[in-house]
Amino acid sequence: MRNAFGLMMASIVAAVAIAGVWFWTSSPRADAAPPQTIAARKAEPLPATAKAARDDVEVTASLSKPAPAPAPVPQPAKAACANPDALGVSRTVVIDTTGGPGFGFLQYKQFDFLADKEVVLTFDDGPWPTTPTVLKALADECTKAVFFPIGLHTTYHPDILKQVAAAGHTIGAHTWSHADLHSKKMTEQAGKDEIEKGFSAVKMAINANPSPFFRFPGLAHTQPTLEYLAGRNISMFSVDIDSLDFKSTSSDQVIQTVMTKLDKQGKGIILMHDLQKHTAQALPTILRRLKAGGYKVVEMKAKAPLETLPEYDALLVKDLKVPAVSARPLSSVVQTVSQ
Repeated sequence: MRNAFGLMMASIVAAVAIAGVWFWTSSPRADAAPPQTIAARKAEPLPATAKAARDDVEVTASLSKPAPAPAPVPQPAKAACANPDALGVSRTVVIDTTGGPGFGFLQYKQFDFLADKEVVLTFDDGPWPTTPTVLKALADECTKAVFFPIGLHTTYHPDILKQVAAAGHTIGAHTWSHADLHSKKMTEQAGKDEIEKGFSAVKMAINANPSPFFRFPGLAHTQPTLEYLAGRNISMFSVDIDSLDFKSTSSDQVIQTVMTKLDKQGKGIILMHDLQKHTAQALPTILRRLKAGGYKVVEMKAKAPLETLPEYDALLVKDLKVPAVSARPLSSVVQTVSQ
């Protein structure tokens, strides 16, 4: 009896203990406060640079609008003319020389491309020590011309022809030795040699292919030479206004001849010679008279340069006993070791 009562009391004590532990662990404690919450700070706007950075992103495809066109590549500006009242150049024409078209109404009447009061300035027989004076007169008036040098003369004064090229003028050719291609003694092969050696000599002097522009010495052409030039796609030049400066005894006479003929015809290709002293002296006045008379200069350029024939290039190097142009850069040949 006593043992049964003891077991019952032990069970009651254990139950009370278990209930106390459960109450203590599951009930909220006074010292266990709920966690505090902190309000998030309002987001700051992105700085201006961040938006700009988005504009730099390349869009490769877009359905809403096409990508903007690339900006045009800036072109080098033309050198400003120092003379505010210069004659200048009114327009530039590019000539497609396919088939050898002819210009100058004295002989070739196919292409009348000049308007009233328009002229083309041309010079034959250089380069010569008088040529720089001609170049200065042209530069002072910021205008351009076509030069037809003699091949042999370019071997005498290659540096002067380089000045012509550096000034931006058009350079054709006027045979090798100013031979009369219409002479009965001139064979077709000799005529071809005169033409090609003249162009090769110009190329050697300026280190660049010349323009496919050609003028016959004395304007004396033949049917075989006309056909040959046409086959080489070389344009032929005659004249509208002949200065006759090779017969003139003074610069005043050159001026009078040019302006009288021009005022009568109203336009045209003017033939002068840069090796004539009187022409070099007369040119500044002629250019001023052109300006005062309301005339305008048209610059003529070729669509493509003339490819000289390798055999004539080599022949010229051999005959003149000059070295061929080196493909090596200057820095690989000449080096400064002390200074």
